[in-house]
Amino acid sequence: MPAKILAFSGSSRKGSLNKKLLAIAVREGRAMGADITEIDLRDFALPIYDGDIEAKGWPEGMLRLRALFKGHNALLIVTPEYNGGVAPLTKNAIDWVSRPFEGEPTCAVIAGKVAAIMSASVGPVGGSRQQAHLRVSCQVMRVILVPETVHIPFADKAFNEDGSLVSKGVHDAAVLVVRRLVEIANKLNP
Repeated sequence: MPAKILAFSGSSRKGSLNKKLLAIAVREGRAMGADITEIDLRDFALPIYDGDIEAKGWPEGMLRLRALFKGHNALLIVTPEYNGGVAPLTKNAIDWVSRPFEGEPTCAVIAGKVAAIMSASVGPVGGSRQQAHLRVSCQVMRVILVPETVHIPFADKAFNEDGSLVSKGVHDAAVLVVRRLVEIANKLNP
């Protein structure tokens, strides 16, 4: 079974630098034979996680997103950094899908998956601080993390008008991350 990757960006704005990086990663992963489903987290209209909302019933968007997580063996997360931390859109989506559900334990739809994390930022550290936070969360949820990563600083100058990366070295690093994600996902789910 080829790698079945759920790919998303933690940025919701049009023209997002992280969405540009995600588009490159998705294209490269598909060229490697991976089955990639690219989603926009905005489409799920998730409220901020709140136990009171959960107690009243699962939001419809959470049920759809959870089903997508369940149907994939790998995650490609390309997300910006907000004030040195994980983007709220990313964190909130993961918080919702990691909840215990209908007899399954906490993190049942995310534990054991392989994940790669990349980021782009107009700042000087390229989202590396949020990657550290997100990696800790992933470890707690028993996600298998690809050791390779990409974080692009000054990303407002990193892309050409056609959406490609200016630097071949950065492009090659992004390809390596995706290749490793596909390889590990394939080995764990032959």
